Amino acid sequence: GATGGIGIWVCDYLAYLGADLICLDRNADKSNKLIDNLKRKYPNLNAKHITVDLENFGQVKTVTEQLKELDIDYLILNAGAYKIPRHKCDTGYDNVYQINFISPYYIARELAPIIKEKCGRVVAVSSIAHNYSKINVNDIDFSNVSASSKVYGNAKRFLTFALFGLFNNDKTLSVVHPGITFTNITNHYPKFIFMLI
Repeated sequence: GATGGIGIWVCDYLAYLGADLICLDRNADKSNKLIDNLKRKYPNLNAKHITVDLENFGQVKTVTEQLKELDIDYLILNAGAYKIPRHKCDTGYDNVYQINFISPYYIARELAPIIKEKCGRVVAVSSIAHNYSKINVNDIDFSNVSASSKVYGNAKRFLTFALFGLFNNDKTLSVVHPGITFTNITNHYPKFIFMLI
């Protein structure tokens, strides 16, 4: 989630602080353009792109193994999919659920021992949208629900709860909700809502 909305600002701020960046994104062109722009602003920046599509679980596993070798300190789970065309992924789960929960949770679970050992941190961007629905054990990924806010919120609910379970109150984990922000996730709102925001 490096190239959209909050991700761009997070990358910029981390570059300002002097961090090395690994930008995980499905769009290599956008990611490399972001890195080029950051390098113009911060000439000493060490940054690279790794392509990963969170809908493709095989690719997620491969990239996770790469990240283990890179010995990272911090993992920021910022990717989010909201109002997108829906389909089943190779895992059998709805793609919104896969992108917002299954894949980020897998990456965090696999990297948690390394990050804990380094006294690093996992930061997950969640959403208040989890309040818009209740868990349905007969439709766990909400593949039969059409309301984007409910589908997105359900996935973010599972990510939040699963991470809290994984880290068991360990200070390695931070889950944040940034409020309603001007991102691709909110660009479908009517203009008057944007004026209120």
